[in-house]
Amino acid sequence: MEKERPRTLGELRASGYRVESVKDEMRRNLISKIRAGSPLFPGILGYDDTVVPQIQNAVLSKHDMLFLGLRGQAKTRMLRQLVHLLDDAIPVVAGSEVNDDPFAPLSKEARDRVASQGDATPIDWVGREARYQEKLATPDVTIADLIGEIDMIKHAEGRYLSSELTMHFGLIPRTNRGIFCINELPDLSPKIQVGLFNVLEERDVQIRGYPIRLNLDLCMVFSANPEDYTNRGRIVTPLKDRIGSVIRTHYPLTRELGIAISDQNAWLERDGAKLAIPIYMKEIVEEISRLARTSPHVNQQSGVSVRMSIANLENLVSNAERRALVAGEDWVVPRVSDLPHVIPSSRGKLELTMNEDEGQDDTLIGRIAAEAVKNVFTHHLDAREFRPLVDYFESGKSVEVGDALPSVEVLQRIERVPGLRKRAEEIARMFLPDSSSNDAHVAATASAAEFILEGLHVNNKLNKTVKSGGVAYKR
Repeated sequence: MEKERPRTLGELRASGYRVESVKDEMRRNLISKIRAGSPLFPGILGYDDTVVPQIQNAVLSKHDMLFLGLRGQAKTRMLRQLVHLLDDAIPVVAGSEVNDDPFAPLSKEARDRVASQGDATPIDWVGREARYQEKLATPDVTIADLIGEIDMIKHAEGRYLSSELTMHFGLIPRTNRGIFCINELPDLSPKIQVGLFNVLEERDVQIRGYPIRLNLDLCMVFSANPEDYTNRGRIVTPLKDRIGSVIRTHYPLTRELGIAISDQNAWLERDGAKLAIPIYMKEIVEEISRLARTSPHVNQQSGVSVRMSIANLENLVSNAERRALVAGEDWVVPRVSDLPHVIPSSRGKLELTMNEDEGQDDTLIGRIAAEAVKNVFTHHLDAREFRPLVDYFESGKSVEVGDALPSVEVLQRIERVPGLRKRAEEIARMFLPDSSSNDAHVAATASAAEFILEGLHVNNKLNKTVKSGGVAYKR
C-alpha cells in the first residue's frame, strides 16, 4: 500500500485525492463507525450510554472538546483514542514542519518549494499516530512551547528576522491537520490561556507580533478537573466560551461495572500461580472505593480514582500469593485477612477533608474496609442464620485466623466451631466456581470461613481482637 501512494504533487493531482479538514475527516470516519456498529473506544467500559453519545454529538458538530471529570475517569485514555477517527495517512509536502497541505501550503518554505518545483514537488505521507500531539499543562509552559518563537540560530545562519524562515514552530502549528490535546487545561497560566483564543476561534497563530498568520486546521481537545475548571481564578472565562462541547465523565455506576474495569486492568496473571479470586472478595475491593467516594471524611472534589480498586486488587492477590509461596500451596485464593494489605495501595489515592487530622488515612481506610465487608456480607448472607455458630462463642471460646496461616490450618481451627466448615464449603462452591480441585476447594473454604467470621463481627455478633500474626474472634 505504501508503494502505491502518490509520491509527487503531480501524481497526487492525478489520483483525484481530495483534501478535507481534520474535523470533516473525523466526522466522516465516525459516521462509518456508527453505521458499522464499531465501538468508538474499545476497552472503555461503562460509558456507552452516557459519555460516548456526548462525544459522538461533539464530533458530528465539528466541535473542539473538553473532557471534564475527576481523576481516574479515563479522560486521557479516551482523548488518545480519538486518533482512530483520523485516516491512516495524509499527504504533506516532503520535509514540512507543519504538515503542509500540498494543494495549499501554509509555511513559506513549503510555498516556495511548490512554486519552484511544481508537480515535481515530493510528497510524504504522515500516519494517524503522528497527527496527535499531547501537552501536559504546567505553570512553566510558554507561548514559545505551544505557538512558536524566533530561532536565533536560523537568524545567525543569515536569514533576516523579518523572514518567516527564522520561525521555530511550537507544538500547535506542528500538529496542523491533526488533533492537539492539552491535559489539565486550568493549570496553564492565564496569559497562555489567552494565547489559545485565536487558535480556537480564528484558527490562526501569530508569532512575536510579526504579520504572519498560519491558518491552522486543528481539532483541539482538553481535559480538566471540575474543581479547577469551575474556579474562575484558575481558567479564563472567555476560553470556556470558545470550547464547543464539554464532555462530563463519571465513575462506574454499579459495583459490577467497577469489578469488570478492575478485572480488565489489574495485573493478575502471576507466573506459575493458580489464581482464584472469590467473587465476594472482588466485591469488597470495589465497595471500598465506592464507599470512599461518598465518605464525608474524603475530599470528594478530588475524587477517588478507579486506580485505587485496581491497585487494591493487585495487592490483595499479592499477599495471597506470598502466603501460598511460604506455605507451599498451589492455589492463590485471597481472604478477608488479606484486606489490611490494601492500605499501602490506598494511601495517596484518598485526600482527607480539611477537618481531618494528618496521618488518619490508614484508620479511615480500615473503617471503610470493614463497612465494605458488612455491605457485601449483608447482600449475600443473613447473619441470623449463624445463630448456632454464635452460641458456640458465648461460653468464652474463640478461634484465631490470620493471613499467614496455611489454608489447611485455618480449616483445622474452624473444625471445632459447629456448622462453620460445612457452611464455608457451601459458600466456597457458590462464590468460587474454580474450586473444583481439592486444593482449590480447601483454599476457597478457608477464605469463606474468614468471610463468615468477619461478617459476623461487622454485624456486631462477634468481637475481634488483633493479635500478633492474626486476629481472634470471640463473643
